[in-house]
Amino acid sequence: MALMLSALTTSAAVQSTDWRATVDRLMEQGEFKQAEKFMKSMPKKVRQQNAVTIDSLCQIMERIRKDFRITPEEGVKMIREKYPATDAQIQHWKDTRALEVMNIDGKEWWFRKSVGNLWLLGKEFKQQNDEDNYQSFLTRQKYFRQAMKSPADACGTRDWRHVNITFYLDVNADAIPAGETLRVWMPFPYENLRQKNIKLEGSNRPVTFSDPKCKHHTVYMEAVTEKGKPTHFEYTFSYDVAERHISQQDLLAMVEPYKMTEEYKLYTSTEPPHIIITDKMRNLAREIVGKEENPVLQASMIYDWIVSRFPWAGAREYSTLTNIPEYVLLNNHGDCGQVGLLYITLVRSLGIPARWESGWMLHPDEINWHDWAETYFEGVGWVPTDPSFGRSAYGTALNDYYKTGIDVYRMASNEAVGQQLSPKKTFIRSETVDFQPGEVEWKGGNLYYDHWKSHLEVNGITPVNNLIKR
Repeated sequence: MALMLSALTTSAAVQSTDWRATVDRLMEQGEFKQAEKFMKSMPKKVRQQNAVTIDSLCQIMERIRKDFRITPEEGVKMIREKYPATDAQIQHWKDTRALEVMNIDGKEWWFRKSVGNLWLLGKEFKQQNDEDNYQSFLTRQKYFRQAMKSPADACGTRDWRHVNITFYLDVNADAIPAGETLRVWMPFPYENLRQKNIKLEGSNRPVTFSDPKCKHHTVYMEAVTEKGKPTHFEYTFSYDVAERHISQQDLLAMVEPYKMTEEYKLYTSTEPPHIIITDKMRNLAREIVGKEENPVLQASMIYDWIVSRFPWAGAREYSTLTNIPEYVLLNNHGDCGQVGLLYITLVRSLGIPARWESGWMLHPDEINWHDWAETYFEGVGWVPTDPSFGRSAYGTALNDYYKTGIDVYRMASNEAVGQQLSPKKTFIRSETVDFQPGEVEWKGGNLYYDHWKSHLEVNGITPVNNLIKR
C-alpha cells in the first residue's frame, strides 16, 4: 500500500480529477489513514480548490470511526453476558450480517449498535421479537380504530387535531470560540393535504423561514457565542393535522392510466445518490410483481415484500452510506428511512411515481424521528405509505392501512432527501439525507451531534372541534 500511495501522490495524479476516485477507493477498502495521508500530500492549490469536499470526506471517515468503535473482544463479551453464544454462532452472525463489522486500517471493528441489533436480527431471538411486534401492533391498532370513528372528507382526511410544539436546540459551551456566530437550522411543518393552519407562535431569537421551494422546511436562527455558556435556541409553533387513508378497494376503482407529465417523469426517475434505478432494481421489482400490471396492486406487492423481509434495526449514520437501498438488500435489515428509500426505488423502477416524506412521529410515549413515503396514483393523487409501520402489522388489516394511509400523530417537514438547506449551508450536513434534529455550523465548519443536542416537546394534541388537552 505504501508503494501504491507513493505512486499516487505524484503531482500529475493529484492535479487531475482522479484524486477523488483514488480517495473513494481507499475509503471503500477501509484504508482511512492512507486516504487522509493522500489528501494531505496533494499540492496546496488542489487542496484549496477542493477544501469543502476534502473536509466532507474527512468528516465521513471520522463518523464511520465513531459508528464502528467496539472491538471484537468487547462485542463477544457483551453478547455472552446475555446469551451463551459459541464462536461458530458469532461467526455465522457476521457472515449473515446480523452482526455488522468493518475492517478499518487493517483492524476489525464492530458497529456500535451491532450487539443491540443482534437481538432484533438473529433467528434465535425471533419469538421475543414477534411478541414485541405484536405489542406494537396492538398500540397502532388503537390509533387506527380511534381515527375510523370519524367520517372522512372528500380528500380522505379525518380526525383533525390541533398540535402545539416547542423545539429546543442547545449548543455546548465553548463548542466554538467566543464571539463567533452559530448558524442553526431546525424543522418546521409545511402545508399539504394533511397539514394546514401552520403558525409560528414565538421564538427566543429572530427567525428566517426557508424558501418555499426548498424541500427541507426549516426555521433558521443565528447567535453569537459567549465564553463558558451554552447557546440556546427555542421556538414554538402550531398546526392542524389529519389522518388520511384510502382503501385499496377505492384506489382500484379510481385509478387511471398515468399521464406523462413533468411531475410523473420527475418522480419515476433516478435521484442520486440513494434513489438509483438500475437494471438490478428493475429486474427485482419485476420479479416481485410478476405479471401484475395494475399500479395499485404492484405497489402493494412491493410493500408486502419489503415489510415481510427486512426487520427494523438501529441504523448507521446515513451520511456514511453511498446507496441506502443497496445497503438494505445487502444487510437484510433497515430502519424506517432505509426501507422507505428501497420502496421508493423499487416502485419507481416500475413506472409508479413515489417520493419521500419525513419529520417526527408524535404518538403518546413514542415521540421520535420518522420517515415514510408517498405514492402517486393517477386519478387519486399522492397517497401516504409507511413501510416501517407495516412491519409490526404484516398479515393484518392494519398492514393494508399503512400501505395507503397514515395516522394523525405526525409532523411532516421534509418532501425530499439530500436537498440544500435554505439559507444555504456551507459545510457537509451532520445528516446528509434526512432532516429532523437540526443542523449547526459556523465559519470553521459543521458541528456534529457531539457538540449539541435538540429536543421536541409536544405541548398538546387536541381535537380541532373540541380543544381539550390530550
